[in-house]
Amino acid sequence: MNRRLAAVVAIAAVGVGLGLGGRPLAEVAAEDECVVIESFAKSKVGEFPTDWKPRKDEGTAVYVVKDEGGRRFLAARSKGLGVQAAKQHEWDLTKYPVLAWRWRAVEFPKGADERESSANDSAVAVYLIVPYSKVRGPKAVKYIWSEKVPVGTRLNSNMGLTQVRVLRSGAETKGAWVEERVNAREDYLKFFDTKDTPTPAGIAVLTDADDTKSAAAGDYADFRACRK
Repeated sequence: MNRRLAAVVAIAAVGVGLGLGGRPLAEVAAEDECVVIESFAKSKVGEFPTDWKPRKDEGTAVYVVKDEGGRRFLAARSKGLGVQAAKQHEWDLTKYPVLAWRWRAVEFPKGADERESSANDSAVAVYLIVPYSKVRGPKAVKYIWSEKVPVGTRLNSNMGLTQVRVLRSGAETKGAWVEERVNAREDYLKFFDTKDTPTPAGIAVLTDADDTKSAAAGDYADFRACRK
């Protein structure tokens, strides 16, 4: 959707909790040379996550922290809404160029096709947010799991300020957790045709179903910034 992602949230301390593999995230970070961006360990189950802010108040009902067998994650359930939730977290993108997370597509919005403005909804989407303009808003690289659009497809929105990469496509693994790793630094430099590495302002997520006026559901967990 062609929306400006608002600059949001106060700087947050990083909590250490359990990863989806059952190990402490501190151990995972040490092994992978990663720094934890968000484990949701500080947040209360059943509530909107601590240190995050929704673009609109309705988002507090869309995004709720849940626990599944000791695994803490952010569950997103949208009915006819399109509201991002974001967390401010700066890090050195030169030293830690890889953005890693886990996500799960639970329900794809009916009739969605991210290539069409009238059907631009996704079960799960993750943003790398970069400061740009107080008037126009930040720049962002948006990674989506689309039901229809082929992997590798490049799209854009918000007058080019949001560059979109289809990272995963299809419903074959719907309902299963999937680990993702992207070189966010390389994507940003390429998509915005620049040689200047920015300092990220944070991350955001979006599970939306407003354009299709349907329902969408997805889950997010274990956000990290990694060396490789």
